[in-house]
Amino acid sequence: MKEKKMLIDINETPSIGKWIILSLQHVFAMFGATILVPILVNSAAGETVLTIPVALVTSGIGTLIYIFCTKGRSPVYLGSSFAFIAPITAAFLKGGISGAMTGIMAVGLIYVIVALIIKFVGKAWLDKLLPPIVIGPMIMVIGLGLAPSAIGQIGIASGSVFEWKVVLVALVAFLVTAIVMTVAKGFLKVIPFLVGIIAGYIMAVILGIVDFTPVSEASFFSVPAFVIPFVNYKVSFGALITIAPIALVTMCEHIGDHTSLSNIIGRDLLKDPGLDRTLMGDGIATFVAGMLGGPANTTYGENTSVVGMTKVASVWVIALAAIFAIIIGFLGKFTALVSTIPNPVLGGVSLLLYGFIAVNGLKVLIKNQIDFEKPKNIIVASTMLVLGLGGATIAIVSGDLSVTISGMSLAAVIGILLNLILPDEKEPIKTKTKKAK
Repeated sequence: MKEKKMLIDINETPSIGKWIILSLQHVFAMFGATILVPILVNSAAGETVLTIPVALVTSGIGTLIYIFCTKGRSPVYLGSSFAFIAPITAAFLKGGISGAMTGIMAVGLIYVIVALIIKFVGKAWLDKLLPPIVIGPMIMVIGLGLAPSAIGQIGIASGSVFEWKVVLVALVAFLVTAIVMTVAKGFLKVIPFLVGIIAGYIMAVILGIVDFTPVSEASFFSVPAFVIPFVNYKVSFGALITIAPIALVTMCEHIGDHTSLSNIIGRDLLKDPGLDRTLMGDGIATFVAGMLGGPANTTYGENTSVVGMTKVASVWVIALAAIFAIIIGFLGKFTALVSTIPNPVLGGVSLLLYGFIAVNGLKVLIKNQIDFEKPKNIIVASTMLVLGLGGATIAIVSGDLSVTISGMSLAAVIGILLNLILPDEKEPIKTKTKKAK
């Protein structure tokens, strides 16, 4: 891959003023998505599972871990993963905070194990295990499976009482996000969801549906409510299967984001520093996030866009952005203000966000030109969609041991097995015809 000329390259340190401004751009790019994950998980679970301060701190710590593991050769920011919203919720409902956090730590270990295998064996087996026909429907299930949550937050679910203020706030958040996504230029185009949240929040304040009590009660500086294994809970593997299979899907997201960034900076990150190192960094970061009570980490497409827009690929900029995220996590008043974002704002933004995730799965199928004339492809995709969206659950009980796999985790496992077991359709043999004399 021909190396492209960046304004500020990998190991180059910009001037102090530029350094701070560029780092803040990355913070804003990741902020909307990072705060949404704990808010949406808590909303779906009906209880506090994740907190915004811990999500921000673990995002920053995870990024610094990633930079260390990749020897400062990859300008990637790590943050909360949307793919784990439903699995974390399901794991919490099954095994409490112990089930959720044990599952997240296990995901990190799966990344590390796969990274070690890739280091010694290569990644051809991973491509065979997770081809586009499995990845595409899996991403679609992740997005569409969350759709009822967005509808409920907007207040237009079946049986709900129509409240015009709630719907209006959701509509503003939705329309502003949609408009920014379609017509905005420059940095605004990178942060449409953050802009939509701000617009919806302002409308909610105007209509008087925001409760500022948490802000007045919060301290200016406060230590995030970290959740530590063996201190706050005992490690439990009961809900492990609920989360673990999603790691296979997010690995493909990891590869895709690194491939995209490689094209932007003109250097193949899957070779230098190497997929084994990038996965190792992502895995250790996710394990540490779980140990502290944070959500699973992932590479951020938004931050990749910032690198492409600014032509700045400095790891120093990414590192400073990570430090800023950690500092913000300790600002009590600020994180309390974020916690006052009402459900209609989140619903309006999520209406686009969840659909956006689902469409990305469709794009995987289109980009790889998946042929749905082939019965095998139809069987794999349709089975995954029905299992993932239909609420399918398989419970295995043996004595005191109970293992339950459901929803998108079940869809992922069955999709992988079907793709490996079902035979490929043989191409018709073309026979040569004799030309008439």
